[in-house]
Amino acid sequence: MEGNYLYTLIPIEDFKTILNIDDREDKLTKFCLSTSTHTIENYCKRRLLLKKHFEHIEYIGDLVLQLREYPVREVMGVFLYGNGEILEPDLYNIVPDYSTSYDMPFNISISRAIQRLSNISSIKVIYWAGYSQKKVPEDLSAACLELASWNMNRYRGKRIGMTGNIKGAGIQGEHFEMSIPENVKILLEPYRRRVI
Repeated sequence: MEGNYLYTLIPIEDFKTILNIDDREDKLTKFCLSTSTHTIENYCKRRLLLKKHFEHIEYIGDLVLQLREYPVREVMGVFLYGNGEILEPDLYNIVPDYSTSYDMPFNISISRAIQRLSNISSIKVIYWAGYSQKKVPEDLSAACLELASWNMNRYRGKRIGMTGNIKGAGIQGEHFEMSIPENVKILLEPYRRRVI
């Protein structure tokens, strides 16, 4: 991995160009982009950027197993725990196919031949999932841009965590601000993990 890699949903050059930020604020810019990306991933309850995942799935005889992270880009290997075998690629497939751009959970469909094997306690899947930095959906990039610029304005004003002084209507004093602006939450809604 390159030494100047920055974990962000929008390239730093694009962010600086759009907001007209010069190089003197590189440290703050990188910090805001990286923390905004992590905040977005925590809010969505999933990893969005392309990453290698190692997942152990308990095997109880099911032929269709759901992978935790998505969209899946490539499966590196599938291993059967209990009997120590490597599952050959012709004995499983990924649904939907890798080429899809849908943002939906992926499943690994296993051949019925696996049910005949004994002592399988779990299945380990090694796979790449997420969006490459060059192919992040526009609404995710927009959410990162808005959240990072919102954070930069908070840090520049040295009023981190406060909305400011509010007087009137019977409410006075400093108040804590929300963690993510509502407009960013709206952009992220299609990417949030749903728990059923």
